[in-house]
Amino acid sequence: MSEPVSDAASDDTDLDAPAEASLFEAPPLAEQERMVEAVLFASANPVSVAEMSGRMPHGCNAKAALEMLQKRYEGRGVRVVKIGEAWAIRTAPDLGFLMQKETVETRKLSRAAIETLAIVAYHQPCTRAEIEEIRGVSVSKGTIDQLLELEWIRFGRRRMTPGRPVTYVVTPSFLDHFGLESARDLPGVRELRAAGLLESRPMPGLDDEDSEDQDDLFEDES
Repeated sequence: MSEPVSDAASDDTDLDAPAEASLFEAPPLAEQERMVEAVLFASANPVSVAEMSGRMPHGCNAKAALEMLQKRYEGRGVRVVKIGEAWAIRTAPDLGFLMQKETVETRKLSRAAIETLAIVAYHQPCTRAEIEEIRGVSVSKGTIDQLLELEWIRFGRRRMTPGRPVTYVVTPSFLDHFGLESARDLPGVRELRAAGLLESRPMPGLDDEDSEDQDDLFEDES
């Protein structure tokens, strides 16, 4: 005689189905927006979409929530801005004067460091030899180390040339400090000259043709 089939297994399966579905059910988008707002507000540094997704419940769409939050903050005293590949809450540019405070400058960049930083920003990715060629003088290890310590430049990919020299590129901290989304937002040569921040002569390493188009100063790191 055949034994009766137990319904336990099928019952367990039926019970697990709704539990599994609810486990992966994401909160409403409005709640996700509150989550990313809380993370950005509490974070001292810009937060990437990947890092945001890792903190939020499974199934959340961090990118959509960030874009929704960005629109909500349009025209407000603070804005949700994209810095490189990360996001942050920053004061609206026109209200920056409210945050100004007179402080003692305890550390200044040397002329060599400023020139090196400018070359990296406008010519990245570039090697130390290329920096020296543009400046016309050697670059001391201390100058590079100072910029690395400030986290305004970082090591890029090695060049596929003899010796495989390391390259340097600017960092998100550099972009954040100067309120830029990417290095392509740096002022062009014409803008710098119009503002009186650059002499009429061509910048080191550029001829007159190159100075007409800032985009020619950049290479893809990929």
